[in-house]
Amino acid sequence: MLFVIEHLEPCLSEWLYIEYFHAARIVGRERLFITNVKKKSEFRELFTIAHIERKRARELFGQQKLIVLDPRARKTLSPDDLRGKQAIVIGGILGGEPPLGRTKELLTKSLPRASARNLRKHQFAIDSATYVAKKVSEGKSLGEVPVQRGLEIQIRKGHSTFLPYAFPLVKGKPLISRELITYLKRSWLLTSHKRRT
Repeated sequence: MLFVIEHLEPCLSEWLYIEYFHAARIVGRERLFITNVKKKSEFRELFTIAHIERKRARELFGQQKLIVLDPRARKTLSPDDLRGKQAIVIGGILGGEPPLGRTKELLTKSLPRASARNLRKHQFAIDSATYVAKKVSEGKSLGEVPVQRGLEIQIRKGHSTFLPYAFPLVKGKPLISRELITYLKRSWLLTSHKRRT
């Protein structure tokens, strides 16, 4: 099974890059495609972590061979859905709270003959969705992949930030990259410093 992230944000932010990088670590560079990468600078930046394509998923794969992960899809992903499929497509979109339905507008509508599936009622980050999809591709049902809703990240004593997304649990701990935690701490410290000056 291949995993495709369709790059749909107007620019490759550091946060977005971190999620793509972690997704590549989860499934392996050889199984991850990042599509719709138009800017030369972003193409060069992402080239080392995955297969990068300027074309969209609909131009690279037969739509009937694709599963699109969309929180607003009517059906829930199961291992049976993946029989005869070539790839799982995930929106390269940074989520909002509450969710705005951008996956349906920007991705699912562009793949009308693909099979759209949700990961239950949860909103996952890109890397977390990749992890859950990988587990389902290995034969696990969604009920066998434990999930924690929301995660508080301790920034420093007396200060924390809350991420309102769902996180799969690996050995009882929420799956989040070290790089993202470092980024969140650094961003908070920079913002805090600017407020004081």
